[in-house]
Amino acid sequence: MEVNNMSKTRVYELAKELNLSSKDLISKLNDLDIKVKNHMSTLEDEEVELIMDLLRDKPQQTEEVNQKEEEDIFEDNLEDIEEERVYKKSFKKGSKKNKKNNKKAVLTEEKEEDEIKIITIPEFLTVKELAEKMKVNPTEIIKKLIAKGIMVTVNQQIDFENAAKIAEEYGFLVDKEEVKDELEMLLEETPDDEKDLQPRPPIVTVMGHVDHGKTSLLDAIRNTNVTMKEMGGITQHIGASVVEINDKKIVFLDTPGHEAFTAMRARGASITDIVVLVVAADDGVMPQTVEAINHVKAANVPMIVAINKIDLPTANPDRVKTELSELGLVPEEWGGNTICVPVSAKKNIGIDNLLEMILLVAEMEDLKANPNKPARGTIIEAKLEKGKGPVATVIVQNGTLQIGDAILAGTVYGKVRAMFDDRGRRIKKAGPSMPVEVLGFSEVPEAGDKLIVVEDEKKARELAERRKELQKEMELKRKQKVSLEDLFSQIQEGSVKELNIIIKADVQGSVEALKKSIEDLSNEEVRIKVIHGAVGAITETDVMLASASNAIIIGFNVRPETNAKNLAEKEKVDIKLYRIIYEAIEDIKAAMKGLLEPKYKEVELGRAEVRAVFRVPGVGNVAGCYVLSGKILRNSDIRVVRDGIVVYEGKIASLKRFKDDVREVQQGFECGIGIDRFNDIKEGDIIEAYQMEEIPR
Repeated sequence: MEVNNMSKTRVYELAKELNLSSKDLISKLNDLDIKVKNHMSTLEDEEVELIMDLLRDKPQQTEEVNQKEEEDIFEDNLEDIEEERVYKKSFKKGSKKNKKNNKKAVLTEEKEEDEIKIITIPEFLTVKELAEKMKVNPTEIIKKLIAKGIMVTVNQQIDFENAAKIAEEYGFLVDKEEVKDELEMLLEETPDDEKDLQPRPPIVTVMGHVDHGKTSLLDAIRNTNVTMKEMGGITQHIGASVVEINDKKIVFLDTPGHEAFTAMRARGASITDIVVLVVAADDGVMPQTVEAINHVKAANVPMIVAINKIDLPTANPDRVKTELSELGLVPEEWGGNTICVPVSAKKNIGIDNLLEMILLVAEMEDLKANPNKPARGTIIEAKLEKGKGPVATVIVQNGTLQIGDAILAGTVYGKVRAMFDDRGRRIKKAGPSMPVEVLGFSEVPEAGDKLIVVEDEKKARELAERRKELQKEMELKRKQKVSLEDLFSQIQEGSVKELNIIIKADVQGSVEALKKSIEDLSNEEVRIKVIHGAVGAITETDVMLASASNAIIIGFNVRPETNAKNLAEKEKVDIKLYRIIYEAIEDIKAAMKGLLEPKYKEVELGRAEVRAVFRVPGVGNVAGCYVLSGKILRNSDIRVVRDGIVVYEGKIASLKRFKDDVREVQQGFECGIGIDRFNDIKEGDIIEAYQMEEIPR
């Protein structure tokens, strides 16, 4: 038998030829640094030759070789018989002696193969399919599943987890089958040849604390005035613009600096090549500055610090650099790697230097893309515009987007009907790193979705529908079935109150930001739940949903339709409209206070000592008291303390000075106190008067 001629040889076959046990051979192989797991592992030709040279015994006699070949044939026959036994569940008829010998051989083979049986199964498969893969009776699998409390039939599907447990019981190792559908294949980006790649403009995101001058800095760079258009001077939407310097282009994204827009900021950093962190020289590092730094570090994006407002008399750039150093951003002039550029957006100081630094970092990053392929990009912002329909701001990251392209973004499809650049000019195509406003979507896409160009609109529609189905399936999976444990915990949570909210805004980014900010206000007692968030005016559907869910509708830069307004009045649905995000959050905090259980604190009013006890017919015992401190009020709560122990807590039934009823008795005066439902008053008792005051929240 020539093992050398085989492409791969199993360990047990080689052991047989060398007259060794599989265990001994595995041990020797490990000594030779040839790693094998078990007797069914395969060896390469070179490895086999090496082992044969080192370990082969002297050649056996021809008869012994022939005898060995006969034994091999007999072993092969046994394996064939075993296969027939598994499938047909019986051996062919033969002599009792043969059956006995076969049984022994089969047991030996089973022992050897127990360790190495491997099957590959998908996420879901039927019981029948699993039985066929393991070559066992489906009835046996059904019995095991029923024992685990899973009632199934032979044609019902089971998930990978349960299938793997059953397979393990039969001694199988299980691998999960990776199924790549058309959607995943589309999302996978094919690597480009180096010769096809061309330099592209850097995409720069401007970040920083609120009111540190991000938008003013962008104004100074692109000579536009965005701040005047925005309520409260806070950037509410993500904008994108292209600036040209020294015949080179730079694309700027303006990420809002308000801490409520954390989600938008994180999204901005994910498509960014360079981040410009704006820090005011008079204000230093603030909470949102630290937050922005953490986002940039997580995204592993190069950062340039622009120290703004250096023209102010209170400016202190060195303090800013010190604070940045404490956060691990050591300036270059101090021996670190962080580029710090002092600028003044108002006085136009240091702007050219900042742009040169951006181009320098971009050159070091060697940013390239292939413009000669179907486009891929990211939705930066999306909204519904009157007369235009769904409009999305897209950054093209690779390839070229052209008029007429069939596009897919998340669960939305469409065809590019028109494109506009950052200055509102109509264009026919957009290359890598270009921000464009795209018309032609079927619905408003989600901000942050990947945009992909596909073959045609029909294919885009099919893929969008499939994604919608997958999304629905995922949502259904997230809705947990009620078990006894869940039911008990839900009953326990009866004390937790919910405030349902519906958000409607003019752009998707504002919806996301408001949703995150509002949900962060939840505490142990009140859970805030955003049940719906969308772009566009407040409609009758929104009002009906709010009515059914007992929800408040928050409109951000949108108005309710006439019919919706009338319906809201009829259904008593509360619609709140805002143009600045701070106001929305403050109002929700106020609404929460109404749902919070009030908290009280005890305020001691006074103490009185019982010096005599009088029996009044038809009334009971009345305590003759002397007020030691403070005052005793007629409507106050009291506790009776005897020898330092509280014996009763209750209310005052009557408070008299001589024969007159009074509202209060001050320190140093005597009075008669009747205690509601308590007659066991004794001389020497101390009566403490107190009130419970609500703590403002």
